[in-house]
Amino acid sequence: MNHAFWFAAFNALSFQIVLGSPMVLYAKSLDATATVLGIISGMMPLLVIFQIPAANHIDRVGYKKFVYAGWGIRVMVIFIIALVPLTVSFLNSTTRLALILMLLFGFNLSRGISSCAWLPWITALVPAEIRGRYLAREAAWVNFSSFVTLAFAALCLGRQPGSWQFSLTFLFSAIMGAISLSFLKRIPDAQTPEEAKNLRTPVPYREMTRFVPFRKLLWEVLAWSVAYGGMNTFTVAFLKAGTQMAEREILLVSSVAYLGGLGSLWLLGSRLDRLGSRPVLTFSFCTWLLILVGWTFLAAGVFAPRPPLILALQFLMGLSAALVNMANTRLAMAIIPPMGRSHFFAIYSVVLNVSLGLSPIFWGLLIDALSGLRLDWNGFEWNRYSIFFAAVGLAFVVALGLSRRLEEPSAVSMEELLKELLIQSPQRIWVRFWPRA
Repeated sequence: MNHAFWFAAFNALSFQIVLGSPMVLYAKSLDATATVLGIISGMMPLLVIFQIPAANHIDRVGYKKFVYAGWGIRVMVIFIIALVPLTVSFLNSTTRLALILMLLFGFNLSRGISSCAWLPWITALVPAEIRGRYLAREAAWVNFSSFVTLAFAALCLGRQPGSWQFSLTFLFSAIMGAISLSFLKRIPDAQTPEEAKNLRTPVPYREMTRFVPFRKLLWEVLAWSVAYGGMNTFTVAFLKAGTQMAEREILLVSSVAYLGGLGSLWLLGSRLDRLGSRPVLTFSFCTWLLILVGWTFLAAGVFAPRPPLILALQFLMGLSAALVNMANTRLAMAIIPPMGRSHFFAIYSVVLNVSLGLSPIFWGLLIDALSGLRLDWNGFEWNRYSIFFAAVGLAFVVALGLSRRLEEPSAVSMEELLKELLIQSPQRIWVRFWPRA
């Protein structure tokens, strides 16, 4: 598993640049609209839909070969992306943006096809009783690497980045991706089910979605994806348009979210296996509602855009997102049966990622449609970003309700979770600082 952790770390050093804030800022430098930013953000999860046909070939090819081939193609595409900013002398911004979109399509198509083997592979390797611990540790590695990545990108891009600085940042992403391949190659392969290799009957996808625990998880994942899909992209866009922060400051502020994700290991760690996924999801969605209140009031001009407030919101965003992703993945691992595992995970990933892909496009269209709106209501300004954050908050209310319907017999109650976090755990020192009457 150490090889898997190192792969996750270097993979995060790579993809956070191509799929994260640095790419959003480069697209903004090419005058991309909110809708185009939504397309860039949504392209990666949308192309996961190709996991459905790809899942038919995993058992024949093998988990390891399938993932390694796709990740190798991704790395080659990143090296090409690194050359695009250098074409500034003979290509205009519209052509460069079109070229970036085309290359990102190839990058995300390769990822969408090959990633369908990742979760079945890891599920087969990691014993059931320690999957929560594994996911928490992997999240810590990913979030620490993501923090380092954005800090590096902030230093590299500076306040007014030139084309060569973006090119250098993308080159760093490509090199880190190449290093991650060396660790991926060292992860041992896992045997695919023999029954699945010899199975020639059509895959019963409809019957799979009728499996009640799995269906309830899919509805909750759908609501989560719609709510969360545009948050990272449009908080960056809001900070750029609404606060006039420079690229370096935006990247440094955004990197704090990954410190929050790193804090998920400290907050739960191995407790996720004992507490269960359902109470963690409820706790996380309640936290998200508080986060959206903060962003809405910030966008409406009620709160001043002070650094402590923005840093706190980013930290809580990273923490809550990591908890939701860990809890959802662990619950999927727990309820999906071994027979047909690759196809079950393909359905799960497609529902999660396609909704994650469509969500930022929808939110981008909404933001562009409301670009000229400014209504003052007793000091609260309804504008495109305050409406966006308020609407996302309503989507999280739906996700919270669906999380309470999930089936997980071994999960503890919400009250027991809070007791564990605030009283019985080492973090109880926080409670001692709470003011007493």
